[in-house]
Amino acid sequence: MRVISRICVAALLVVMAIAGAGAAWAGYGQPTPWQIGPQEAITPVAEDIVTFHTYLVVVVTVIAAFVLALLLIVIFRFNARANPTPSRTTHNTLLEVAWTAIPVIILLSIAIPSFKILFFQLNTPKADLTVKATGKQWFWSYSYPDNKLEFDSLMLKDDERQKRVAANPKADVPRLLAVDNELVVPVNKVVRVEVTGADVIHSWAVPSFGVKIDAIPGRLNETWFKATREGMYYGQCSELCGRDHAFMPIAVRVVSEQEFQAWLADAKKKFASNDAPAAVAVAAETRKEKPAAIAVAAK
Repeated sequence: MRVISRICVAALLVVMAIAGAGAAWAGYGQPTPWQIGPQEAITPVAEDIVTFHTYLVVVVTVIAAFVLALLLIVIFRFNARANPTPSRTTHNTLLEVAWTAIPVIILLSIAIPSFKILFFQLNTPKADLTVKATGKQWFWSYSYPDNKLEFDSLMLKDDERQKRVAANPKADVPRLLAVDNELVVPVNKVVRVEVTGADVIHSWAVPSFGVKIDAIPGRLNETWFKATREGMYYGQCSELCGRDHAFMPIAVRVVSEQEFQAWLADAKKKFASNDAPAAVAVAAETRKEKPAAIAVAAK
């Protein structure tokens, strides 16, 4: 029995250590090789999600270790050789109450914090900035309603990535994640994100923000985040939306308030002449191999 208990305790400690180290091994703003945990959280919602995830890992591990211990006890103590005369006990009131009450307590211990996180996610505080993300086949369009600014964001091809790296060897242009125009937001500001779809259902998801919300045609969904650290953060469409589902990444650049205002001034000049037909033309030009698909999306 002591050996079995020690094995269970050792397994529990190993899993808890891995769970605790998972966040440290995870990527900063994007997936990394050998990642075993969630990406580093840089918003209050994401921090709550990561904490809850770690708690669930511990709960599941304790339950699994307990069940394993019971199985081992049954195997070694109550086999025919060790226990040739089995007990005839058929009822045990205390045991029956326990195996009913304990699962209820476990479920409540999971449900209560999960409801709290859901309320935190869905209760949007007063926003400092509003942006709108529209999912299209297969790219994202972003608009800043308060600043009358709109542009498309398309994944960079390999040759475009190579040009950026050649111009700046330190450029952050990960394959299948880097885009031509990032969504830019200020740090430590509440950003309300309005999400919709132009053709089919997409999903706007950024793991480091703890955000994942469907973009549904004809419906305007809403989420929010407050990034507490500057940097580049990547996500992808998380809803199977068609042939190029894997090629419509999300890139969010978090900058200081001063940098954001400077970018905003430049962006208004850069995208000033873009109307809806022009935006579709830019998308078709950027992805010449799929102009028909983009034309359909525009309709």
